[in-house]
Amino acid sequence: MVILGIDPGYAIVGYGVIDYRNNHFSTVDYGAVTTPAGINFSRRLELIYNDVLAIIEKYRPDSLSLEKLFFNTNSATAIAVAEARGVIRLAAQKCNVPAFEYTPLQVKLAVTGYGKAEKKQIMEMTRILLGLDAIPKPDDTADALAVAICHAHSSGSLIGKLNLEEKFK
Repeated sequence: MVILGIDPGYAIVGYGVIDYRNNHFSTVDYGAVTTPAGINFSRRLELIYNDVLAIIEKYRPDSLSLEKLFFNTNSATAIAVAEARGVIRLAAQKCNVPAFEYTPLQVKLAVTGYGKAEKKQIMEMTRILLGLDAIPKPDDTADALAVAICHAHSSGSLIGKLNLEEKFK
């Protein structure tokens, strides 16, 4: 199963493509979609959409996994990130790729087995699980790979299978 993990944002969108077969991970690609500061926000959304669409078309993932939006303080930033998530989901929908969302707690549990894991622990476990020499940079890329790992673990579970069935009813 090829999974595209996304850490959404509007300045930096981290992405990671993994292949998960027989309980084994292999890294296909990872990186970041970036948009220049100072340009029209609608143009930034267009750039995100076009770049994510190109990634989906190149790797043809079986599913896309996103981190759920979680903000404590800055509602303006939360709204902008939500808009970026919208164009990312639209790109997936246009290519008939089902999209799944995971909370930070779900990602931490799936990657480290501990819901209160620190960011450094998650990044290091992501590196180990994927057999990488170094933690991917920028951090958004490592986060995207962690979300993909989370989906791989979740989709193989009974709950994940029920969620998949529900998506396609």
